Amino acid sequence: MDKIVDFTVFCLENYKQTHHMTGKDALETFNKNEVFDYIRKFYDVLYTFGERDIDKYIELRGN
Repeated sequence: MDKIVDFTVFCLENYKQTHHMTGKDALETFNKNEVFDYIRKFYDVLYTFGERDIDKYIELRGN
């Protein structure tokens, strides 16, 4: 499997667990906030600094 796909699944699962969400709700949040595009575009930085940036990204988008 592609390393970006692996990291994306990891981020989605971690977000779901951290925010006590269902998989469906976490997926909707990621889609609504274009998180998958964000991960693809900035994979190298996100992988280095961690998935915490995804929380900040969603927060800044106001969703």
